[in-house]
Amino acid sequence: MTTPDAHTHALSPQVYLVDDDDAVRDGLALLLRSVGLRSTGFGDPLAFLAQLSPSAIGCVVLDIRMPGISGLDVLSRLAEQSDLPVVMLTGHANVDLCRRAFKGGAMEFLQKPVDDDVFLDAVQAAVRTHIASRERLAVTQAAAERLARLSGREHEVLERIVQGMSNKEIAREFDLSPRTVETYRANVFAKLEADSLAQLIRQYATLLD
Repeated sequence: MTTPDAHTHALSPQVYLVDDDDAVRDGLALLLRSVGLRSTGFGDPLAFLAQLSPSAIGCVVLDIRMPGISGLDVLSRLAEQSDLPVVMLTGHANVDLCRRAFKGGAMEFLQKPVDDDVFLDAVQAAVRTHIASRERLAVTQAAAERLARLSGREHEVLERIVQGMSNKEIAREFDLSPRTVETYRANVFAKLEADSLAQLIRQYATLLD
């Protein structure tokens, strides 16, 4: 069993325990604390949905059978307002429930009573997956913001640079002097904060993925 690494701690992930059984929530919270993961418990799934921030990082541990609203309904609503991965728990597992949970977007489906190591492995995998997803999103957003700094001509020059065209070839295509193209090229590198051609191409490719 591995504990969350330092980067996981730096991003302060939170595990949301949504289960109407107080004893289950308390036991899982204690287990999570043993590996350094913070958690918040909710006996009322609607209260959980109402207070959840779109910027939350971590995962949700969600019981399937609760009074008033099923965990599958909560899973559906959650998908509309958050990208948090979900680990489903149930004391009454069957093939149909499992199929519906995964179809609804659950990352894992565990049966109560769940083995401690199995539970921790599932939660830590979910947290790592979410952190990695948010990091990829941050990289893409940063690249998009830098790309937005370019003028229309600079963007055209960028596309030709990525295609492997030389300054002279770009100059001929746009009927510009090579020195003017050099200026545009320098502006592109500066605005995209790229120190090398490889870095420039990597940023551009990030936006195409």
